Amino acid sequence: MGGLLLLIPIIIIGFFIMLSGIFTVKQQTAAIVERFGKFLSIRNSGLHFKIPVFDKISGRINLKIQQLDVLVETKTKDDVFVRLKISVQFQVIKEKVYDAFYRLENPHDQITSYVFDVVRAEVPKMKLDDVFERKDDIAIAVKEELNDAMIDYGYDIIKTLVTDIDPDVQVKAAMNRINASEREKVAAEYEAEAERIKIVAKARAEAESKRLQGQGIADQRREIARGLEESVDVLNNVGINSQEASALIVVTQHYDTLQSIGEETNTNLILLPNSPQAGSNMLNDMIASFVASNQIGEEMKKQNEAKGITPKKRKKRTPPPADNIDDVEF
Repeated sequence: MGGLLLLIPIIIIGFFIMLSGIFTVKQQTAAIVERFGKFLSIRNSGLHFKIPVFDKISGRINLKIQQLDVLVETKTKDDVFVRLKISVQFQVIKEKVYDAFYRLENPHDQITSYVFDVVRAEVPKMKLDDVFERKDDIAIAVKEELNDAMIDYGYDIIKTLVTDIDPDVQVKAAMNRINASEREKVAAEYEAEAERIKIVAKARAEAESKRLQGQGIADQRREIARGLEESVDVLNNVGINSQEASALIVVTQHYDTLQSIGEETNTNLILLPNSPQAGSNMLNDMIASFVASNQIGEEMKKQNEAKGITPKKRKKRTPPPADNIDDVEF
């Protein structure tokens, strides 16, 4: 019975020792097994066995695609300090797990150093605006440099991205002011063009209004002249000559005007002279002036005929169109 009691602890210890020789490796992970401190094998995902005490798992390597974000501060060609965020996506090559585990102590620091070196070599060649426009060129340069350097260590650089470009606060404020000024300039140009269109349209409308107004006045005067002509013809038919008829018409219009003024209670029109004998005096004066002008005209005609001078016929001039404003400059 005593010997059995001694075997129980030995059996338990042996069970745990054997259990320590069984281990599993997760998917997309590689385990490094060493024996007495020397590399033995690489175990991939699944259930595995090792010799207890003699073999041990020295480490595990992640085979998934990983991302490392690196912040780099550097100066551009136009002396502007800018901070760039470079995202490096990398992966351990499955066939080179040994190199990735044993040749590099800290791969993140190694990648960061190469990123700093490439960015600080490329960005100082560019102006700030070019950094924004050519960020893909910077990413390509970083990727090529990293690939050449890290492939020997078992790392494959999948992609590099320039995810952020952050200039100094004062530089960003100045850029915003420049952008705002450009937009205000464009807005002012559009407003000026709109104002010009309004002025042109208003000028055309005024020209058209003047043309129609002139046409209306011309039509009105034409009708008045036609009415006066008919009135003179009627008076001539009853033995009144043209001068007397014209004077009579003027006097008639004079009295019609007085009548119109009398019908308006709030009128401010003052007609001078305005005496009872004004109409009679006006008629006599006009007849006398017409007779005198006819006599002077006849005398000048006789003098010209004696001198052999004949009056020249005037050519009618065509007035320019009133609504042509296409050549007007604003």
